[in-house]
Amino acid sequence: MSNLKNTPKTGGGIIDLNRAQIEHRAAWMALMYEEAEKDGFNIEEATRRAIKRMGNFHGALFKTSLGDSYEFDNFKNVFFNGLVIKTFEMDKFETTEDELKVEFNYCPLLTAWQKLGVSDEKCSKLCDIAMDGDRGIAEVLGYKLELTDTIASGCNSCKMRFYK
Repeated sequence: MSNLKNTPKTGGGIIDLNRAQIEHRAAWMALMYEEAEKDGFNIEEATRRAIKRMGNFHGALFKTSLGDSYEFDNFKNVFFNGLVIKTFEMDKFETTEDELKVEFNYCPLLTAWQKLGVSDEKCSKLCDIAMDGDRGIAEVLGYKLELTDTIASGCNSCKMRFYK
């Protein structure tokens, strides 16, 4: 049983639907990862590369949406739309010319892994691998991404920092 605290405080309607979709994809990721490990594959690096490629793909789409404005205020409004904010219970946005910090308090990916009985240690690893998608987005936009805290590693919230 997981000791990680990851309980949503809000929900309903489209938020729960979005969470269920994210959980479904996270479950696929975890199960494919575990099956490849059972077959003796060194799956971590390949998974990281694939997820980063997907992040790069999405980063290119965001780049188009951002046009010529790569300021963090603009990026925040494109990347963190209302549904995303509610799904991950994001708050505490801090934006300056050089960085964007955001904190979120719930993770549907972690929920999926917990439902599958994935160990807390493996949840932390899968979380870091999944974040390669966000790292890929940041890379395409010329940003870097730093994670200082994650719920999957036992913290109360996840803290992301995009910077130039």
